[in-house]
Amino acid sequence: MPFPQFDRYQVRMEPLSTRANKTSIEQDHVSPDATPPELPDASRRLLEQVTDRIRQARVNDRPVVAAFGAHTIKNGLGPVLLKLVERGWLTHLATNGAGIIHDWEFAFQGQSSEDVKSMVDQGRFGNWEETGLYINLALNIGAFEGKGYGESIGSMIENEGLTIPDDSCIQAAMQGGNQNPDTAAAAADLKLVLDQWNQSGRARLLEPGWLDIPHPWKRFSIQAGAHRLGVPFTGHPMIGHDIIYNHPMNHGAALGRTAQRDFLTYAESISRIDGGVYLSIGSAVMSPMIFEKSLSISQNLAIQRGEHMDDHFILVSDLAESTWDWSQGEPPIDNPAYYLRYNKSFSRMGGTMRYLQADNRDLLLSLLHMLGSP
Repeated sequence: MPFPQFDRYQVRMEPLSTRANKTSIEQDHVSPDATPPELPDASRRLLEQVTDRIRQARVNDRPVVAAFGAHTIKNGLGPVLLKLVERGWLTHLATNGAGIIHDWEFAFQGQSSEDVKSMVDQGRFGNWEETGLYINLALNIGAFEGKGYGESIGSMIENEGLTIPDDSCIQAAMQGGNQNPDTAAAAADLKLVLDQWNQSGRARLLEPGWLDIPHPWKRFSIQAGAHRLGVPFTGHPMIGHDIIYNHPMNHGAALGRTAQRDFLTYAESISRIDGGVYLSIGSAVMSPMIFEKSLSISQNLAIQRGEHMDDHFILVSDLAESTWDWSQGEPPIDNPAYYLRYNKSFSRMGGTMRYLQADNRDLLLSLLHMLGSP
């Protein structure tokens, strides 16, 4: 007998416009034209090494991957990341589920970041109609269309809307299971989600056709910019970690399909990282975890070819101080630095790994100016 399930249709969702936010993208974004701060000499020398490796990687057509936590987006760095992409310095971007959400909220309403403590106390945290509806709907439709997690949201922002397929289109895909079982399964899931929604008594029915969703601040969205420029922006969520799971439009099968597609897209970039550069910025869990699995399977194929991946360069950056010189390898288990998990993980990944203690705004703005134009 299955355990009882929480009914999200009973949760009262509120208009996103009624939420007080801590951050306004118009006021708080970092302009690519801003003057970078003066960095300590050791930090600047390390960044010079990083920029040299990035230039070398791009000359040799090797990837430069930037993976980052949600604070990179919350700190208004979308325009700086976009400039790095436009100039060809970054070839792949990756973030967690929260990074996807903050970027979308900035594009949609120009603001993001609620007061978690007070909102949980009031039973309101994360219960926002537009965030839950539109992001989940984009993922459900994106799974049906064969898109990844980041691509599903990025295309919605860039195109300022979604096309909801009609029932005949969905039924045809479901009946074509012999030709494409995955598409048939995704179609069945989409039909289930749309039928449940339209039968739930919600005020807004989701009719087939174009659903207009204006994004007045999409110029600040790195997801939209990456989609427009054809550069992978992959999302790497964890079930239950993000506010979109509060909403009844949320459907695990669509999340799994889109996130798995993004993991494999990310792994493909990592499979070519030999001679390339990996930037891990403010991500204590997501970035090291997906990197180590991707490098392992990539190394597996390299060894089968009689090769080995040893020439990748990894820069890890966060606010936490590290007293250990990671160029000397891993610290002993009785050293507190051993428990700085992300450094320990990346130090085991071969190649060259360096750590830089820095605010992500200072790091990325300095990197942009030091690299300049190609």
